[in-house]
Amino acid sequence: MKALNRLNSIIVTGGAGFIGSNFVRYTLSRIPIDRVIVVDKLTYAGHRENIEDLFPNKRLLFVKADIANGPKMHRLLFNVRPWALLNFAAETHVDRSIDDPRSFVRSNLVGTFELLEASREYRSRLTPSGRKRFRFLHVSTDEVYGTLGSRGYFSEETTYAPNSPYAASKAGADHLVRAYGKTYGLPVLITNCSNNFGPHQYPEKLIPLIILNALEGKPLPVYGDGRQIRDWLYVEDHCDGIWRVLRRGRPGEKYNIGGCNRLTKKAELTNLELVKKICDLLDRLHPPARNLNLLSKRVRSYRNLITFVPDRPGHDRRYAIDGTKMYKELKWRPRHPITSALEETIRWYIDHPGWCRRVQAGRYHRERLGLLR
Repeated sequence: MKALNRLNSIIVTGGAGFIGSNFVRYTLSRIPIDRVIVVDKLTYAGHRENIEDLFPNKRLLFVKADIANGPKMHRLLFNVRPWALLNFAAETHVDRSIDDPRSFVRSNLVGTFELLEASREYRSRLTPSGRKRFRFLHVSTDEVYGTLGSRGYFSEETTYAPNSPYAASKAGADHLVRAYGKTYGLPVLITNCSNNFGPHQYPEKLIPLIILNALEGKPLPVYGDGRQIRDWLYVEDHCDGIWRVLRRGRPGEKYNIGGCNRLTKKAELTNLELVKKICDLLDRLHPPARNLNLLSKRVRSYRNLITFVPDRPGHDRRYAIDGTKMYKELKWRPRHPITSALEETIRWYIDHPGWCRRVQAGRYHRERLGLLR
């Protein structure tokens, strides 16, 4: 830990988004670092509200910028002179990528390219010790691997087989990052995470969508038969894993960060089982009998609101991550059991109705996205 006292500045792109803002909080509260520079375009899912309560803070600087703006990224790196750049910036929702793939290619692929180019030039101007210390960490997803059958796990050696425009744009970015490491010697690290959940997640994603719809007495949409399996990771555990990779990971390597069902012997959850678990927790934390939005509907349990809807086009059936490399090399595994993490997440959404209203206002009404018309 003494080595951490020598850190100065890092750049966190996408730092006003869900995972990025949680990472900023994690860093400021736990790591003795001089400055965190948040770069965010502030699109529908990136909000100042996610980090507003952290200001004023001499250790935190916010820059509104598009990572696909190459000249601006060059200027930023040379002005800030960070020892690391962590790229969280991305369009992330599969349903939106079906409706508008172009914006995903621009943010996820072109944006990553511009960051790599800026970082390559910046690092070339550093001293030998500065070049050795610099790191470019790219945060990616397990969706680049495609879908699994009923058995097996995604490892770092799994062949890429993306099935959505979102996954394809992230896969392309991963390949660019790896290529810059091989071709130009840029000290790159790639992390591929499973489905995150926790505070500040935009309500288009499954868990906050179910929580907010339930609290408002609205139908709880379950795609298809609800038997799709996802590997769930609490966002705080993810942030801890990313720091572990940044400080101890080997440049040029990729690391899968997931719920690690294989290591922890946890049972995998289908989407339907997850929704039912959320409903059961809500029954205890915010009973339907005390929910004014449900009084006229005579709902005894939030499970009564579950509604099956047409499946997503190209919906991957199962994701599961093998976290052996993270555990063996970096001694990391998730610390939060899913039930307690879900309860903490539900409490956060119950306690922050103002945040929920503000981030959705005029942008999103929790309508269904990603349907082929």
